[in-house]
Amino acid sequence: MNARSHPTSLLLLAVALTITASPALGQQRDSLQALKRLTLDQLMNIEVTSVSRRAERLAQTASAIQVITQEDIRQSGATSLPEALRLAANLQVAQINSREWAISARGFNSTSANKLLVLIDGRTVYTPLFSGVFWDVQDVLLSDVDRIEVISGPGATLWGANAVNGVINVITKEAKDTPGLTLVGGGGTELQGFGTARYGGTLGPRANYRIYGKGFARDRTLLPNGQGAPDDWHMGQGGFRIDWDASTSNRLTLQGDLYDGRSNQVNRGEIAISGKNLIAKWGHTVSANSDVGAQMYYDRTHRDIPGTFGEDLDIYDVDLQQRALLARHDVVWGVGYRLINDRVANSPGLAFLPPHVARQWFTAFVQDELALVAERLHVILGTKIEHNDYTGLEIQPSGRLNWTLSPNFHSEEELAYEAGYRHQNGPWLLSLATFYSHYHGLRSIEQTNPPNPTPLVIANGQDGESYGAELAATYRVSDRWRLRGGYTELRVHIWPNPGSTDTSRGSAESHTPDRQLFVHSSLDLPAHLRLDGMFRYLGKIANQQLPAYAELNARFTWQPVAALDLSIVGQNLLHNRHAEFGTPTARREIQRGVYGMAQCHF
Repeated sequence: MNARSHPTSLLLLAVALTITASPALGQQRDSLQALKRLTLDQLMNIEVTSVSRRAERLAQTASAIQVITQEDIRQSGATSLPEALRLAANLQVAQINSREWAISARGFNSTSANKLLVLIDGRTVYTPLFSGVFWDVQDVLLSDVDRIEVISGPGATLWGANAVNGVINVITKEAKDTPGLTLVGGGGTELQGFGTARYGGTLGPRANYRIYGKGFARDRTLLPNGQGAPDDWHMGQGGFRIDWDASTSNRLTLQGDLYDGRSNQVNRGEIAISGKNLIAKWGHTVSANSDVGAQMYYDRTHRDIPGTFGEDLDIYDVDLQQRALLARHDVVWGVGYRLINDRVANSPGLAFLPPHVARQWFTAFVQDELALVAERLHVILGTKIEHNDYTGLEIQPSGRLNWTLSPNFHSEEELAYEAGYRHQNGPWLLSLATFYSHYHGLRSIEQTNPPNPTPLVIANGQDGESYGAELAATYRVSDRWRLRGGYTELRVHIWPNPGSTDTSRGSAESHTPDRQLFVHSSLDLPAHLRLDGMFRYLGKIANQQLPAYAELNARFTWQPVAALDLSIVGQNLLHNRHAEFGTPTARREIQRGVYGMAQCHF
């Protein structure tokens, strides 16, 4: 069996087992149904951890945060993490081709966006080549995701230098919440074939585990002239998680993933991507008002793009954190260490120098949240201190007062102001955030010997500003029908500093529409039927001459028994094809897609 046939074989196996198995209805998890029945008050009480590195109610957070739940992902028909992130109205998400995406918050979107911190179960997923994310290999099993917390705005005080304009924190379910066997299989036009198999069980009265395997094959996208682009690709992935409640006050988690994939490109041979990671976590409850946690992870990635570059990257990371409640003060502090070992194979047209680097980061942070005025007013003060081999010592202080000024400073010298409002009344839930950010020393491409056009180097020769507003709303029409919507208005301006030879005015990294709108409808129908739809509109990207577009995704589901879901999903239904990103000559066009899926639990 060749490598290209693996995803299809897994698909056939999953479908066959789905058809022939006899589901045990008693093992069907009811957590999704329970979430669907939550009132708006209960939704506001969902706990999040990304804002303050501790659990707190969504209604109490002093940040522009949106939460994508498991039920949101399931209703959307998303089959990849980038597709699921379209559900957050405070993100800019654009598909470039069959495997590449551009994702950012509050502007500065590009294929090498570097102002967004992305974590998966506490593991930072980025490459030091450009401090950004290769989205094609962030392929979590979506059915195992508990929630995705999306913060738009600065978060460097607690999370570090990548959290300039936002934080995405993907949190998966505990092993005890995924018992039994789940099989998923399907295929269609663009997503030609996919299949997953997951099994969860117990290792004793206090230990649970799960293992999974998955694979997929995606069709190529189109060139502007309508011909097929050579970018079809396939990937397989597997992993495990073990949770052990060693005692009432000690908890251990061990989890890891392994993946391998191939993608075509023009006349240069296949792109090869592979990697593996391992995470170990320990949590200890000191008392009702104090807890301690530690985390270690290892992440290995390999990427070979013939004719462009290759990279082998090893990351070692250790973090320790403690939280203590002292009278009205809720204090969180921690320390961390990271080592990267990066080896790059350069090409004549693109070079990362030196080709082999080993770098260290030392970090420490502290934050104090003081509750005032019958705990309705919260004052938050904190700072993060970081030392790295690139820019030396960095101090990132922050001060927050709920619904008022939020300054934040980082190595790019960003000064950010935010003001927001969150309100719930009857069937309505409303959240509004306004912001203004000023940037100094933004990334630029400079000539080292003008007027000679080469060589070019990356420098910090630009300043800029961004401002706008983010609105999100939920309306529960009835017990069976729920509407969600979001609207973002954004402006980004970038200009060169004196002496800079970069005249792009930020066009190389700020490919962002001025406005975007989405509306999501979820309707339960009789006879165990369900209809979900999501409409999205994105304004034009002026510096790419990319016109505005609107699209619609829909999912129709039949659940004949509690343990079996049969669904048909349509993606990009309003047009036969459309472009979302890229210049006129280089862009790829995304086609309308339809796929069917069967999911069985037993």
